[in-house]
Amino acid sequence: MLQINIEGAKEFYTAEEHQGANDRASGAFRQVQDGYGKGNEWLGWRRILQSPNDAELERVERRAAQIRNDADIFIICGIGGSYQGARAVIDALSKPFRKSGPEIIYAGHHLSAQYLEELIHYLNQPKADGEIKSVYLNVISKSGSTLETAIAFRQIRKWMHSKYGDDATQRIIATTGETGGVLNKIIDEEGYDKFVIPEDVGGRFSVLTPVGLLPIAVAGIDIQTLYYGAVAEYEALEKDPSKLLEYAATRYLLHEKGYAIDVLSSFEPELNQLCGWTQQLLGESEGKGGKGLFPANASYTTDLHSIGQLIQQGQRNIIETVLTVKKPMSKLTLTEMDSDVDQLGYLSDKPIYEINNSALEGTCQAHIDGGVPVIRVELTSLNEQQLGRFIYFYELFTGVYVYMLGLNPFDQPGVENYKKAMYALLGKQ
Repeated sequence: MLQINIEGAKEFYTAEEHQGANDRASGAFRQVQDGYGKGNEWLGWRRILQSPNDAELERVERRAAQIRNDADIFIICGIGGSYQGARAVIDALSKPFRKSGPEIIYAGHHLSAQYLEELIHYLNQPKADGEIKSVYLNVISKSGSTLETAIAFRQIRKWMHSKYGDDATQRIIATTGETGGVLNKIIDEEGYDKFVIPEDVGGRFSVLTPVGLLPIAVAGIDIQTLYYGAVAEYEALEKDPSKLLEYAATRYLLHEKGYAIDVLSSFEPELNQLCGWTQQLLGESEGKGGKGLFPANASYTTDLHSIGQLIQQGQRNIIETVLTVKKPMSKLTLTEMDSDVDQLGYLSDKPIYEINNSALEGTCQAHIDGGVPVIRVELTSLNEQQLGRFIYFYELFTGVYVYMLGLNPFDQPGVENYKKAMYALLGKQ
């Protein structure tokens, strides 16, 4: 089960204040549960768990298995919610130095010309045996017109058609809306395989749709367990949302007290991208109307040697959310040496997980003592079931918390501002 520990934040507000905020959180939860809040037409991320589509899951698994068996490289072409959820799960559950299945490459998530040029160059390089690489491409965009993704898709699909000829059609998979949009026109013209993004699911809430499930399955991860972990969390929170409400009340209170930044951190590098997914989910949902905590990411202990000083003694406008995993991911112990010249003898034969955990406990205590409220979110272990639970928990938490701020959790009107300015400079009519 997912555990939320707010003990490190309690000294920064009173029990009476928290009770009032908890009552507000209960009202916001009912807005989500009963579907009468702002943006209620975007609650599809709940609907898909209420009535799981096992046939769709099986279709995704079949296509992913075919790609996994044939591909040397699988390219995920998308930006924002179109790739971040998949990347978070893939990074969390893949062994960093063990190649299994196709190499996963990301594209269409920025406008770097050099990155795109080098990607094409890399695709052109033959394998060690002289054979050309077997490349599959999954383009993900509801509209098909998002500039970063559209540019990368044009360049890569042109390369694929020139390299594979008619076979390119079977190697390109589009994940998009059921109808409309530029991408559907391309699909109709070229005959690409297609997966549908439900119309009532927004991008940052879409990881449990084919948007995230196809890439995750290609990476060899069990999407059935991931998905039904989310279903289990949905069912549990419908019966008893107390841990979520307590957390939402705490974050809301700290927001109202003038805190401006939430540092989302972990002591496990495998979870860096999960913090990144959470950053987008929260930032794009709460950052409106002059409100919201800025979700910054930190990777500990690495970043304790860069921004740790600022967190410890800088402006007291920071809170911290630390993501932890209870079950050790490795039993590696520190090697014992004949000589203690490195002065680590006192740690010999100690599990490195315990050393890392001591760093975690010490950091949390030091930050609390330094005036930083600390919230801890604990996964029992790092596996598909727990990540499924985490994904749904944070989706629901985001909806509840943002309703508490009096905002629509599901729109992102400010995103269009940079696009309008950019398109004007580029001369788009």
